[in-house]
Amino acid sequence: QVQLEESGGGLVQAEGSLRLSCVASERTFSSYVMGWFRQAPGKERELLATITGSGSSIYYTDSVKGRFTISRDNAKNTVYLQMNRLKPEDTAVYYCAAGLNIGTIISWEYWGQGTQVTVSS
Repeated sequence: QVQLEESGGGLVQAEGSLRLSCVASERTFSSYVMGWFRQAPGKERELLATITGSGSSIYYTDSVKGRFTISRDNAKNTVYLQMNRLKPEDTAVYYCAAGLNIGTIISWEYWGQGTQVTVSS
């Protein structure tokens, strides 16, 4: 059982920055694909970015490409999401997740409890 704990959320003005962190309890952290998701009120959970265990492959959804950066430090069992040039529409609860590659898809096995990000205009 992998436990994930996010931190770093808060209130920020538009065009500001935040850095989210997600610490995993699992020693085999590097074997997991890590992802960041968000869910705004009344909307479905949205995948933002993923990073493979070695960090060699990264994916971003179009809405955050060029503004958000995902990274990981396997020595610290931590994945990060650096968010720059934030917009009010980025307001949501942000979640990290740990997944396993199954063929060509990722099975998201474990989730954090989420951290609130609020961007004021």
